[in-house]
Amino acid sequence: MSEAVERAVRFVREEVRPNLDRWDREARYPREAVAASGLTGLFCPRAFGGLDLPFPEGMQVFEELGRGDAALAFSLSMHNAVASAVTRQGDEELRGRWGRRLAAGEALGGFSLTEPHAGSDATAITTLATEATDGWRISGRKAWVSLAGEADLFLVVCKTRGEPGHRDIAMLAVEREAPGVSFPRLYRKAAADFLPIGEMELDGAPGKVLAPPGQGMRAALAAIDVARCDIAAIACGLLAEALDVALGYARDRRAFGQRVLDLQGIQWALADLATDLEAGRLLTRRAAELLGTPGGPVAVAHAKRFCPDAALRGAIACSEVLGAYGWLHDFPLARFIALAKMLQVVDGTTEVQRIVIARELVRRAEGLGTG
Repeated sequence: MSEAVERAVRFVREEVRPNLDRWDREARYPREAVAASGLTGLFCPRAFGGLDLPFPEGMQVFEELGRGDAALAFSLSMHNAVASAVTRQGDEELRGRWGRRLAAGEALGGFSLTEPHAGSDATAITTLATEATDGWRISGRKAWVSLAGEADLFLVVCKTRGEPGHRDIAMLAVEREAPGVSFPRLYRKAAADFLPIGEMELDGAPGKVLAPPGQGMRAALAAIDVARCDIAAIACGLLAEALDVALGYARDRRAFGQRVLDLQGIQWALADLATDLEAGRLLTRRAAELLGTPGGPVAVAHAKRFCPDAALRGAIACSEVLGAYGWLHDFPLARFIALAKMLQVVDGTTEVQRIVIARELVRRAEGLGTG
């Protein structure tokens, strides 16, 4: 086990599990605990104080975080995407102002692509950045913004011309405290009251170009591919923890004169979940190895399509092993069901992953010889 993975295991054991209920009651994001985790610069260069992890090792970190809480793990995924982009793609001024702070967790990063009218159809965004004498100004409304109102720096994907299409899309860095930035709505969610996700209003807000017009969508999709792989790993962690909860309960609970774990129906159900977990880990590992290569997007789509679905099936099945107790908050399975549903939709829905996979199948079909 690497040092980074050990950090994640320790963070879950010493911070997440003991404090999760309190974070939810207080509805406050635990930024001090996150900063102290040592997991805020996973993919940042060492020159900025980051860990510069290879992607497969990073996915092991996210699997362990998924065992603790998938919503907190998701927020760390988004933060690390921003931190990596700024330290690797930002200009000298942006890196100098934000690079080390993001890598150390002293500042938090949020990502903003989706709009109220533009979810899976990302090219339909209308938030507009215009270049003025004093720099770029952004106007529009964003939805499903990670760490809304909490992050210090947001990467905002926006148009630079009024006509439809994606050839003019840019990505700009926007500071939370900048004039013209507000967060008029935070969403009420099925779980994770501590995690602020909501909408961001931009009214002539100043922005610093990270990816210039014409390169913004490509940069956004590259970041999202890493995030989708993170989500697959988080889903594996959720499924692994759900399976352990069900195994422990079935070992200790007796029914009909024997342990629940000795009932063949229970064994077979849990065996299927164990196979799903192994398959998910293999898909995630393969996707992580291919990130940044031509085969990366499809490999990531396979992992992102399979793993959250398997996590939701598994959380439900494990809850059923506990009978009525699976419905209680004495165990984490009811929460896991809600969080697995979240994992299905963040960073691209299951259906969007099928579209990515199907496009590759069409290309493959067109290359086949005729019978």
